[in-house]
Amino acid sequence: MDSMRSNQVWTLVDPPKGVRPVGYKWVDKCKLGADGEVTAFKARLMAKGYTQRPRVDFEKTYSPVAMAKSIRILLAIAAWYDYKIWKMDVKTAFLNGFVEEEIFMDQPKGFTIVGEEQKVCRLQKSIYGLKASRSWNTHFDEVIRGYDFIKNDYDPCIYKKVSGNSVAYLVFLSMTLNDVKISGDIKAWLSTQFSMKDMGEASYILGIKIYRDRSRRMLGLPNPRILRRS
Repeated sequence: MDSMRSNQVWTLVDPPKGVRPVGYKWVDKCKLGADGEVTAFKARLMAKGYTQRPRVDFEKTYSPVAMAKSIRILLAIAAWYDYKIWKMDVKTAFLNGFVEEEIFMDQPKGFTIVGEEQKVCRLQKSIYGLKASRSWNTHFDEVIRGYDFIKNDYDPCIYKKVSGNSVAYLVFLSMTLNDVKISGDIKAWLSTQFSMKDMGEASYILGIKIYRDRSRRMLGLPNPRILRRS
């Protein structure tokens, strides 16, 4: 709930006539670390997005994801040129997207404001469960291109920034780069735009462990967890 408040996800308003607020539910989740072990237990407030009506409560919902082959190509580039691979995380990323439609949600039980129990939440930002994954992607795209990153024509989740002899590739949000200084500049700038978590040099990407021998400019992607499951 602290994330909801800090991101100003909703404002309380009187329920408009003829408008049916969407419901909500709590979802418990185990957060896994890079090694697949449980690192935290989380309770997430989610809207019942399945009650939203097309062309009334939402329009476009599609949000792209980086292609696996694009990630492999960038990893190969990083290995060949000995680029650093850095990983960052936007905290509660979904809550950063702006909602264009008027969407109202019931106040969560146990978190109602005393004296305003009759009011409903008018959503200003996207919330987990809504058909609004596109809104976060749209907002991120606008922000990152404002910092002179260029979107790849083939894969819309890949961005490139060139500054003199320095080059950085951004994969929503992992970076491969050839200059530590530009890394610091980009990370500092991202932290002014979003609440970020710097996860250091990447040892895992999309749950796949990275094995790297920089002296030989080799990089491998062994995945024993998947092998064990199969």
